[in-house]
Amino acid sequence: MCFPPVGSVASPHHIRHVATLQSLRILLSMLQRRLIAFLILLVGTGVGWYVYSSEYSGSRPFKLGLDLSGGTQLVYRANLSAIGKADVGDSMASLRDTIERRVNLFGVSEPIVQTQHAGTLVGQSEERLIVELPGVTDTQKAIDLIGQTPVLEFRLLKGDSPPSDISTSTVNQYFESASITGKDLKSAQIQFNQSVGGLANEPVVLLTFNANGTRIFANLTKENVGRHFGMFLDGVPISVPVINEPIPDGQAVISGNFTPEGAKELARNLNYGALPVPIELISTQTVAGTLGEEAVLDGVMAGVWGVIAVILFMMFWYRLPGFLAAIALLVYIVAVLLLFKLIPVTLTATGIAAFILSIGMAVDANILIFERTREELQEGNKNMRDAIHDGFARAWPSIRDSNISSMITAVILFWFGTSLIKGFALVFGIGVLVSMLTAISVSRTFLMALGIEAKTGLVRFLFGSGTHI
Repeated sequence: MCFPPVGSVASPHHIRHVATLQSLRILLSMLQRRLIAFLILLVGTGVGWYVYSSEYSGSRPFKLGLDLSGGTQLVYRANLSAIGKADVGDSMASLRDTIERRVNLFGVSEPIVQTQHAGTLVGQSEERLIVELPGVTDTQKAIDLIGQTPVLEFRLLKGDSPPSDISTSTVNQYFESASITGKDLKSAQIQFNQSVGGLANEPVVLLTFNANGTRIFANLTKENVGRHFGMFLDGVPISVPVINEPIPDGQAVISGNFTPEGAKELARNLNYGALPVPIELISTQTVAGTLGEEAVLDGVMAGVWGVIAVILFMMFWYRLPGFLAAIALLVYIVAVLLLFKLIPVTLTATGIAAFILSIGMAVDANILIFERTREELQEGNKNMRDAIHDGFARAWPSIRDSNISSMITAVILFWFGTSLIKGFALVFGIGVLVSMLTAISVSRTFLMALGIEAKTGLVRFLFGSGTHI
């Protein structure tokens, strides 16, 4: 584009040409923003329909916590006195896997088994195991599913033959501790002997050790051929076979005229009694299914009425921007609910409270933006488009800092909190992060899509707040 020399006067034709290009650029920019706003509305509507339909049809329902779905929660304390600090993590992971296998064996629907470090809360180093059993409201039944403190131990007989009356009080008298423990056992399964040396179709139990157990068991069997190898569950012997030969591959076969039922029982005891550390039940919590349904209904109704109240306030106080903020708020809600389904997030009563709180945070960001925009309209001679742009720019540092502070709080709560606190922190953190994105992108897109330039009396009223015009 060529401009006339300095000191010369531009022709009317040239001025009209420049103005036309500027108007065309503004028009294209406005059309682009309106297209993006329409796409946001379209996608938001689709996401909202998916959230509703997937919940109604049951294809992808929300994952509800124990306090909402009903069931039993058991909290165990792990005894790590015999475990080195370096092995605590592996021992707790093995404990969690063992308990989870045991619960799954009884067909409990979607149990939740997780470990928790409670040292920060109770004032001492303490590892806990939390077991949530949805649908199980009988506390004693839940305890029976898990077992109290079953611990699998391996011991070597001190003498030549085991006594007939072995009890928990006389174990140490007749047996000495072996170098291998229950955490080294990978699995035990029943098989039927087909070898020439045994009876045809004789039931036997095949033991498979992990890598560490294979190494220890190889040395143990090599040095103790001919000795009795006792297996104890809670100090009670469940099998005392003889080591016939060295076993270097970590797979041992226990035989001895088993009946199929006896071999199955032994395999089950070995599999589901092989806890790497003792556990102690310290608390129980039972929630009836009806109470859970009431909690869900109350939480949903509280959220609905809260959102309605916020929307009405925003529309009354901030008028047109408040109406657009209400639409952005609905987009934010369906986006967060979609994330809850996809991750998935286990929703509890505290999680619902965190979600409602995050809605307030989303509204707070819009309030900052609108107040800054109103100030730009009152203080300068800017058109509407520039005032909205500068209002967002001025509000962004405050929105950024407040949300970062909230995210830091959520991370700290998640890192040091218990299971309920972690649920609150996770939901709150997701809500704050999404609210920051929707306030900056969605609300701004809607406002800029209006394409308002002149500051007429009607425009000033629509963009006012409260009693301000």
